Amino acid sequence: MSLPLNVRRLGRQPYAATWEAMSQFTNNRGPDTPDELWLLEHDPVFTLGQAGKQEHVLAPGDIPVVQVDRGGQVTYHGPGQIVGYPLIDLRRAGVGVRELVNKIEQAIIDTLGHWNIGADRLEGAPGVYVAGAKVAALGLRVRRGCSFHGLAFNVDMDLEPYHRINPCGYKGLAVTQVVDLGGPSRLTDVEDTLVEEFCRQFGFVAEQAAPILPELPARVAV
Repeated sequence: MSLPLNVRRLGRQPYAATWEAMSQFTNNRGPDTPDELWLLEHDPVFTLGQAGKQEHVLAPGDIPVVQVDRGGQVTYHGPGQIVGYPLIDLRRAGVGVRELVNKIEQAIIDTLGHWNIGADRLEGAPGVYVAGAKVAALGLRVRRGCSFHGLAFNVDMDLEPYHRINPCGYKGLAVTQVVDLGGPSRLTDVEDTLVEEFCRQFGFVAEQAAPILPELPARVAV
């Protein structure tokens, strides 16, 4: 049986408010809360994972650095990048954490394949790579069996800020984007295909939801 997936296209959003919203959504969801996928862009920001080392932030300049509660090291978010937050009940979806990562990576790999862009995984370094250059980063968190945080997929953006960090903790790691690989520059074109491939991986049926950050009522302790 296919499960519904509420897809919210949220446009450009500040990082902190979105982080708080997905954390609260995860805290307050119940066993019958539908899974969601939020797609958006962020204002320029560097985020540093839970075990992230400050030494990988080289010269942030005027871009804020936010320490967050996801896995992984430091990455950059900015306009022209698809950020996707899969808010999934892993038990209901029948996947473990490793499979969650693999399926998200595969959805991105298959998305790139629509434009004949050959992409791969790199052993021990989550994300998606084209000829050794990173095109998509992953940083996830699971709480009470439910995922939040997610993926950052470079489409048509200013890549200069990546020179201010060691991307994902790797000195000198090359970073690329869809438009430079011969793919489309419009985020909506890539988003449409990404949603299709994401649903294929997990067995979801996409349902368009209101383009607003949702609020669930707080759970009552019993």
